Amino acid sequence: MDPHSTASGLTMARKPTVAVFFLAMLLVLTKESMGDGAYPETPAPQPATFPMHGTTEGSLRPEECTVRCAERCSATAYKKPCKFFCGKCCGKCLCVPPGTYGNKQVCPCYNNWKTKRGGPKCP
Repeated sequence: MDPHSTASGLTMARKPTVAVFFLAMLLVLTKESMGDGAYPETPAPQPATFPMHGTTEGSLRPEECTVRCAERCSATAYKKPCKFFCGKCCGKCLCVPPGTYGNKQVCPCYNNWKTKRGGPKCP
């Protein structure tokens, strides 16, 4: 039997090597978390960007509203009223938010126009 072997079959020479490896990793991770300047900071995530044409207030021409509203209302079961109100909103605001739902923050006029009951007028 080898004098360096143990009951588990691992040699004693490997145990210090593994311990040294873990100590080195701990040192690297500690140094990284302390921010000593050796590692660049991770940039903050950027908000989703949308193409600006047609999604900012006043960026559409009135004749483009029909196409944009068709895209906006493509996923709803109520296409006719959706297109009607989207057309009214687009005619006033000259913008339609991207996508089929949400994203109204890119067009404040479209987002803030309310019904008499206080609900959103624009789909």
